[in-house]
Amino acid sequence: MPQDPAPWPAHETARLLLRAPQAADLAALHEIQSDPVSNRFHPGGLLETQDQAAELLQAWQAHWQVQGFGYWAIALLERPGELLGFGGLMNKPVAGRQALSLYFRFRPQAWGQGYAAEMAQAALRLAFGPLQAPAVLAVVQAANTPSRKTLERVGLRLKGSLADVPGQPADLLYEITAGHHATLPQLPPQATPFGA
Repeated sequence: MPQDPAPWPAHETARLLLRAPQAADLAALHEIQSDPVSNRFHPGGLLETQDQAAELLQAWQAHWQVQGFGYWAIALLERPGELLGFGGLMNKPVAGRQALSLYFRFRPQAWGQGYAAEMAQAALRLAFGPLQAPAVLAVVQAANTPSRKTLERVGLRLKGSLADVPGQPADLLYEITAGHHATLPQLPPQATPFGA
């Protein structure tokens, strides 16, 4: 069973509570990562068992312990006990280099309301503020139009393609640099229809 990391300060946006994942989030993580609808664009496939979800949760918590940040558990401010999804930044190998990678996955009920963009804006403020990162990358399947629109809405630009999963079509690689982020107006996020 995953152990909770040391308590980390939660972060709040206009609508969302963003906090480090906890052992109590295991059931929600398994539900979201094993849902074929939530994962229809995930080339790695579904997490079939709760043990697989526990391993994933432990990896995320270990990143928090070492790096001091990582993927957030995401809930509405007024319903902090009901997780909408997970997302944020992790330091990981992407396209042959170590980089901050932006990720999000939400329950289908949370799609189309701008939550992914709102979380992503908070993640980019973290990346280019306290973390002083030169750039943030994101990897997405070409067919995942809603997520691509969300990335573009918060300022990421298509950089190229990435054959990162054997036997699967190449993914698309998006990037935003600190310099480009500094030029963007900090507008409230807009919803992306039919997607997180």
